Amino acid sequence: MTDPAASRPDSGADHGHDDEAIAELGYKPELKRTLGNFHTFAAGISYISILTGTFQLFYFGIAHGGPAYWWSWPMVFLGQLMVALCFCELAARYPVAGSVYNWSKKLGGPHIGWLGGWMMLTATMVSLSAVALAYQVTLPQISSWFQFIGDGTGQSAAENAVVLGTILITFTTLVNAFGVKLMARINSAGVAIELIAAIVLIILLAAHVTRGPGVVLNTFGLGSGTNLGYFGAFLTAALASAYVMYGFDTASSLGEESKDPGRNAPRAILRALVASFLIGGLILLFALLSVPDLHSAKLSVDGLQYVVLSTLGSTVGQIVLWCVVIAITVCELAVHTAGIRLAFAMARDNNLPAASLLAKVSPRFQTPVLPAVVIGLVGIGILLINVNQPQIFSVITSIAIIMIYLAYLAVTLPMLFQRLRGNWTPVKGRFSLGRFGLPVNVLAVLWGFGMSLNLAWPRAAVYNATGPQHWYLRWGAFLFIGVVAIGGFTYYWFVQRKRTGVLAMHAAGAPDSGSPGSSSTPTP
Repeated sequence: MTDPAASRPDSGADHGHDDEAIAELGYKPELKRTLGNFHTFAAGISYISILTGTFQLFYFGIAHGGPAYWWSWPMVFLGQLMVALCFCELAARYPVAGSVYNWSKKLGGPHIGWLGGWMMLTATMVSLSAVALAYQVTLPQISSWFQFIGDGTGQSAAENAVVLGTILITFTTLVNAFGVKLMARINSAGVAIELIAAIVLIILLAAHVTRGPGVVLNTFGLGSGTNLGYFGAFLTAALASAYVMYGFDTASSLGEESKDPGRNAPRAILRALVASFLIGGLILLFALLSVPDLHSAKLSVDGLQYVVLSTLGSTVGQIVLWCVVIAITVCELAVHTAGIRLAFAMARDNNLPAASLLAKVSPRFQTPVLPAVVIGLVGIGILLINVNQPQIFSVITSIAIIMIYLAYLAVTLPMLFQRLRGNWTPVKGRFSLGRFGLPVNVLAVLWGFGMSLNLAWPRAAVYNATGPQHWYLRWGAFLFIGVVAIGGFTYYWFVQRKRTGVLAMHAAGAPDSGSPGSSSTPTP
């Protein structure tokens, strides 16, 4: 790295390396490089979204693990850090749109790549709907004006959630359709507000501390009398942390639209994950230290919303909740953006129906517009299912997170095989794990398998929390993922596989304009 041009983020030398990396995968660069360091960092941290995840799931952790569930936060961080470090090496070498799909394809072959991409795309569309539902948890607590339907209880809450969620998805669809620059500006501004609000919240909660840090050892006696004791309760409560700390790969999925992504994407991935761990962990800790009544039933029902309002008062509490609304909005924007890049990446390999249309980049907005609209419509469609079947929806939402963990495994497991065969070499002068690469990769794979199993375990508390018990709900993870994986792969094998190949208009060396069609070059 003695070339002085290499130190300039927007230099032609850097663009040359990153464009060569894209060409190695068989593509020509088409998306405009406009995103800087903070933009890529913001994309990763807004997907994780500290305020969205902690405010949405704190109640679940407390209800099932008591205050001691806090230890699941550093546990999940360490596991996901192993995955993120593997992703950093890949992002340095292949900073490409739809990163999880392209990495799994490059490391494991086209079949593994398609399955990993399919799982990630399906999970992203369900996650889009799940995040949109968070509006219902927060907005009506700010003002009853946001409760358009009924009084916010029972069926009216579900119906109002669909209305609010549809408004949010419509907004993110329009923003993403109008180009990455607009998305990046809104996302960066929202993340800046979220980070400032999170730090201020930590300070305010710290000022109201009423007990010592020993509270994080309190289990509330949960799990007693069961086979696994508190360990079983802790594993259930750990889902509250596992549901939050993912999506950091979004920073690399915008690689084709970023300046010097080979250097910036690995940094953005690590910064997003570490910042989320530190800030989120402190929010959870000081919430437990400051809440007036640690044994209040509202703590395991209303969660952090109750802590904020009861500790900081109505006025300050509502300001914080408005910041949570902003966090939910930019989180939704990041989820939608990641889904669009993934759909675009699969489509330009002719790996989705109507691929030539889905992979078309708007000459005016310089972004794939059709995937934004299609993913938005699917997200709204899934919301509509929630109106009459909220329990089924909660099952599918939980499963979406498992599918993301499995999609990550579709990258880390083939990467481990390549390391063991001596076929993996990090790009020179960029992020590298060096001699730690193999042990980190092994831990990433073990973590992926372990947490996927924990997430999918047929617990009534997760998959059949209310109403009569049904075996198909308890085993919903295995059933739904089996249908998605086997059904999707069957379609790919008998239909899409025969068409796979980089579309001619997107192939490396192709002119800027051309008619859609499949090139003779097979998918790498």
